[in-house]
Amino acid sequence: MTNGIPIRRTMTGYTLLVAVAILEQLILFWNVAMQQRFGVAELLVMLGSLLGLLVGFWLPRGISVVMIFVFLVTYFVWMVTIAPLNPVVFFNMFLIPANILIAMIVKYSLIDTRRLKERLEALHEITPQVDIDTTLGNRSALGEALIKHSNLARRYSDQYSFCMAMFKIEFLPLVQESVGSAGYARLLLELSDTIQKQIRFEDYKFSIDNGRFIILCPMTNKEYLPPLTHRIRDAMMNVHFPDLKGQELQLVIRSGALVFNPEQFEKYESLDAVIATLERNTETDLIGEYI
Repeated sequence: MTNGIPIRRTMTGYTLLVAVAILEQLILFWNVAMQQRFGVAELLVMLGSLLGLLVGFWLPRGISVVMIFVFLVTYFVWMVTIAPLNPVVFFNMFLIPANILIAMIVKYSLIDTRRLKERLEALHEITPQVDIDTTLGNRSALGEALIKHSNLARRYSDQYSFCMAMFKIEFLPLVQESVGSAGYARLLLELSDTIQKQIRFEDYKFSIDNGRFIILCPMTNKEYLPPLTHRIRDAMMNVHFPDLKGQELQLVIRSGALVFNPEQFEKYESLDAVIATLERNTETDLIGEYI
């Protein structure tokens, strides 16, 4: 489940826009029903609402704010001197500026989303350091990915976040002795394929020696992290792999995870500290923020 925060403001803007449009129509229909007429003043007011949307969407923020102020003063003078006093004329004194503000919300939400999308595309264009056989990034690639995604999450803290999880082979010396050096390499390949089947295409996976695997999941809700780590851990332990005696290898995998915390951004600059935190969490299968 991906994080829905990047489009939340845009959805709010569109919801408000629809609500204001419905309110405008209700006021218009009520006024027509009461007066049995649709005059030039009402037509100009409704056209002004549409013009407000164009102003808010196309003009810069500063100019739009100035135009709202000028409109309120001019409209008030026109309303008390010339315009017929009816609900359409009165309420559009507030609805037209509302159209401008809502259009600004939608506009700048779309701009922020586009900038975030460009940053994500730039990250994917960077060639990671990946083992050809296992498709697992190494420790150096993990450090680079951690710096890039933590900077991205700090800059767009209300729109972007990421989670990490570690999967550790318990009793590693015994496992290596049971399968041999060549068998251990094949086991890593099998575990890599197993992890890939459980994560999304945009997620990252790394191997950092000593039987430790790490995944980095951008735009993932922390509520989704526990079932994800448990599913991957169980899938890894259920891998069918023979040892040197032809018997089924019994793997024990421990998992631990953490959620990016922007308030502790400087601690993510230390890869060793992050790995140590993940490893501590594997001891009790913990999932939490960096502490």
